[in-house]
Amino acid sequence: MDVESKSGRSFVRARAALVAGSLGLLLAVGGCGASGDSMDSGAKAADGKAAPREGFTDGDGGAAASAAPEEQAAGKKAAPKPGGTHVIRTATLSVEVKSVPKAVAAARGAAEGAGGLVASENTERLDDTYETSHLVLRVPQERFQEVLRELAGSGKLLSRTSNAKDVTDQVVDVESRISTQRASVARVRELMDQAEKISDVVALEGELSSRQSDLESLLAQQASLKDRTSLATITLDLTPPDAPGDDGSKDEDPGFLDALGGGWDAFVTMLRWIAVAFGAAFPFLLTAALAVVVWRVLRKRKAARGAAPVVTAAPAGKGGASAS
Repeated sequence: MDVESKSGRSFVRARAALVAGSLGLLLAVGGCGASGDSMDSGAKAADGKAAPREGFTDGDGGAAASAAPEEQAAGKKAAPKPGGTHVIRTATLSVEVKSVPKAVAAARGAAEGAGGLVASENTERLDDTYETSHLVLRVPQERFQEVLRELAGSGKLLSRTSNAKDVTDQVVDVESRISTQRASVARVRELMDQAEKISDVVALEGELSSRQSDLESLLAQQASLKDRTSLATITLDLTPPDAPGDDGSKDEDPGFLDALGGGWDAFVTMLRWIAVAFGAAFPFLLTAALAVVVWRVLRKRKAARGAAPVVTAAPAGKGGASAS
């Protein structure tokens, strides 16, 4: 009995120890798995905060993800692509050339060869030898610098100025206003088609005329901007090297004949001014002379009347009374 009870107790204890060991092992494995899961979830959460998935809108990560496209769009608007810019380029050149006609022909050929044109040309002859020319050339934007260098190298460059004005914002604004105005005109026309009263038709016609006028003005602005941004303007002045009045002309010292000629010119000028002054004062002098003559005539007549003989009575003679 005692032996059997002791063996039964030892078996129960061994079984309990085995069960306890198995539970401890299971708990240890479960703890490792839980820690691994927590680490994985933490890593995933960190990755989610650093780089949120597309379409995730919960929390700050979603706000950042939704704000990213807006920032990109704003960046595109703030810094447009180089191909989308619109610039007005102008330049002014003053060149001294040996032959003005040849330089004019070369400038015309350079502009037309680049796909441009001569907008205006004004040639002035100073005397029988010298002449100057003023040209306005229109060339494509992409050939602007090339034509400018060619014109500057055609002779002695006296002056050169160039500038560029970015009108991209103005072009975009005009295009937007044109789109809006066209839609407005279309709406008014739809209302006219639906109007039944004559008063409504008349009011809509006035509104349509006003909006159509505004649209035409915007289209004219667009055409002007397109012309000035597609073709650059070059103003060219061509002068010969020894033209009269040129800064490079030599000043000669005056001689005796020059002094004599200058004195004669001054004398003739003085006589001319004297004649002009006399002509201006002649009516007044003539009137004064006539007044003096009349005054002297009247004075003489008055003096003659005062000196006339006076009749007096004489003493009577023997024969009676006598008359003077």
